[in-house]
Amino acid sequence: MVPQLHICNHPLAQHKLTILRNQNTEPKKFREVVRELAAMLIVEATADLPTIDVPITTPIGEAVGKKLADNIGLIPILRAGLGMVEGALEMLPQAEVWHIGLYRDERTLRPVEYYNKLPVHPTVQVCLVLDPMLATGGSATATVDILKRWGAQRIKFVGLIGAPEGVRRLSEAHPDVPIYLAALDERLNDKGYIVPGLGDAGDRQFGTG
Repeated sequence: MVPQLHICNHPLAQHKLTILRNQNTEPKKFREVVRELAAMLIVEATADLPTIDVPITTPIGEAVGKKLADNIGLIPILRAGLGMVEGALEMLPQAEVWHIGLYRDERTLRPVEYYNKLPVHPTVQVCLVLDPMLATGGSATATVDILKRWGAQRIKFVGLIGAPEGVRRLSEAHPDVPIYLAALDERLNDKGYIVPGLGDAGDRQFGTG
């Protein structure tokens, strides 16, 4: 087991994951559940973020509350990662969103970058990489490479389902990056898809399969 791997075994998460796995779940419902599950995983992925004390006045009296100490960046990997952004923003409405465009070459299974609009210098202290499927790990690893070259201080990966091969590849390349998933599945098939998985997350979200 990878020390930095965190699996969400919450009953609600597993219930929602079952809906996503079902081949009969239509795109509208699929998108809704991706959003809901993403919100749950964001809660887990941010559990160790530092806070600062903030004095406030409640309707009854004075109190000291907490606020996040760091600026958070959401980095969805296009296009499947887009479906996780809304759920993440529900939990982190103040977060910045920066897109990384990668697609997997179906012949080589290697990631190809086609879009990157990160600003010149980092504007956040924590980056949460969003991608539903950690399959071969190529896109996730390439995205973390990009973020580290950019100067990101702290990076976490948040997905829905991972394969052992993808987890291993990301962890070996970037052992400092924690991985948050709702499930670790059996393996990859010969086409690089997670088994049993849920199919192509992008196609199922956007009805293009």
